[in-house]
Amino acid sequence: MLQTSIARLHEDNAAKLGLDWVSSLGSDVLSVRRDSTDAAALVGHLNLIHPNRIQVLGRRELAYIDGYSGEGATQVIAHFFAAEPAAIIFTDGVSAPAPLLQAATAKNVPVLSTASASDAVIDTLRRYLARTLADSTSRHGVFMDVLGLGVLITGESGAGKSELALELISRGHGLVADDVVEISRIAAKTLEGRCPPMLKDFLEVRGLGVLNIRTIFGETAVRPKMNLKLIVHLEKSGVAGATPADRLPLHELSEDILGMPMRKIIIPVAAGRNLAVLLEAAVRNYILQLRGIDSTKEFIERQHGEMRGGVN
Repeated sequence: MLQTSIARLHEDNAAKLGLDWVSSLGSDVLSVRRDSTDAAALVGHLNLIHPNRIQVLGRRELAYIDGYSGEGATQVIAHFFAAEPAAIIFTDGVSAPAPLLQAATAKNVPVLSTASASDAVIDTLRRYLARTLADSTSRHGVFMDVLGLGVLITGESGAGKSELALELISRGHGLVADDVVEISRIAAKTLEGRCPPMLKDFLEVRGLGVLNIRTIFGETAVRPKMNLKLIVHLEKSGVAGATPADRLPLHELSEDILGMPMRKIIIPVAAGRNLAVLLEAAVRNYILQLRGIDSTKEFIERQHGEMRGGVN
């Protein structure tokens, strides 16, 4: 079960959101946990029916609570803390009501405040928690932005991954990561790939050493992150154990990453083959397939039509 402390959440977002402590009791003990792939349910506006782990209270929420008095107010506050929130954040610059603060102290619930708007706080923290609490793994390869699609290039050592990446960069595509790619499942059907900070902007090419792609090709040659959509595996021909490539692949290949099947294409590597052109064509063809246009299927249907016409 992935988790993070409220103290770390404050440290990572204090400057961006202007978060200040009202009460830090329990901030190192209580944790935000994610039992599913949806981090959006962890933080949100006041919700007493489906409580968020982090309850955000702005002007409207406090106006709702202030609408109760006496025993009614006591019951609302008791109901609020019965869900055991991990933290309370007061937004819009509002002051925390004394009864809520007293209850938070009694329940050991940390309280923060900010002048930022509720919607901005919720949006920022949802994205932050999606990254922080995401299931993650790492893959060896080169991660590229090719025609707006996140493409992971894999293959055995010496297959030419880095050389292919360098040619793709020279053709206007972007580098995300070389050698080690950190992949996180930030949503139910979304995998995001990033570069480890130590390797950011660098690409190792045999014979040339380590190249700083940002310095050589400029800011537009690198990307901070991309959603993974396609795996392209480079397979050297003549290698023992290698599966012979189908000339006309009729079945889609996939590889499981963090429980998600990811489309995979195998490109045989041989002398004289322009891998950059082949990879670009594979990406363009995959984009067409996402739009419902399948060239292989269209060719087979045309062939079957000719055969039926010949029989008639």
